[in-house]
Amino acid sequence: MTPQIHLHVLASGSKGNAAVVEGPAGSVLVDDGIPRRTLLARARELGIGVDDVRAVLLTHEHTDHVSGLSVFANHFDGPLFATAGTIAARERLSQLPFEVIGHTDSLELCGMLIRVFPTSHDVADPVGFRFATVDGNGELVDALGYCTDTGALTDEAGQALTGCRVLALESNHDERMLATGPYPGFLKQRIHGRLGHLSNAQAASALPDLVTSETEVIVGMHLSHENNRPSVAVRALAAAVGAEAANATFTEARTADGHLTVCVAAQDAPLSVW
Repeated sequence: MTPQIHLHVLASGSKGNAAVVEGPAGSVLVDDGIPRRTLLARARELGIGVDDVRAVLLTHEHTDHVSGLSVFANHFDGPLFATAGTIAARERLSQLPFEVIGHTDSLELCGMLIRVFPTSHDVADPVGFRFATVDGNGELVDALGYCTDTGALTDEAGQALTGCRVLALESNHDERMLATGPYPGFLKQRIHGRLGHLSNAQAASALPDLVTSETEVIVGMHLSHENNRPSVAVRALAAAVGAEAANATFTEARTADGHLTVCVAAQDAPLSVW
């Protein structure tokens, strides 16, 4: 694929999430669960312009994905998109001028075709997104898949995420660390359940079906601070695609031919994938 879509993860984790997907004709902000000051500082650190954001997409209504949106919207005159269930789930969201999307809709924004797909989480109507560009003949040029906060991959998610050049996929927890960690039993069950979060092992087991010769970067998303470590997640994901450590800390891995890279997004360290 020819890189035309770029991912800039400003924050990823239970304390706040925000990412900018940059297309040929502007950028889309996916979720905003961090303060505006932090969002602007992270964008500057990555060398990207928030003024290039043309639209906002929400995956779901949990606070760590929406807490910064009201303030952001005060400085933004572009469209906001979310499912009806997401909008209705929080009063602060219902007061914003959202355009409603369904969980199987398609949009055209910033020179990208955006496919919406349902995820599996304990909220009203959660979704993920596939971003793609095509040439004048309708042939696929580039694709990015974005899927976090899901306890299982729906059939629609699997179809949308297959063969993306950049695959941003939740790899929330190590199952052993979760089982032996300090969380109460009900919370462990929630996280590990079908309406919770994908574990490293679950994400890794999905990769053989999602990764094709077109895939160049896998980004583990929404890592738990308490129940995961970057090196643990990368090791699990790398093993599924035959990648080896690319640094001494095993926080990045790469296949022997250099074609496929595995890395993880972080809560406090922004990341760009070109």
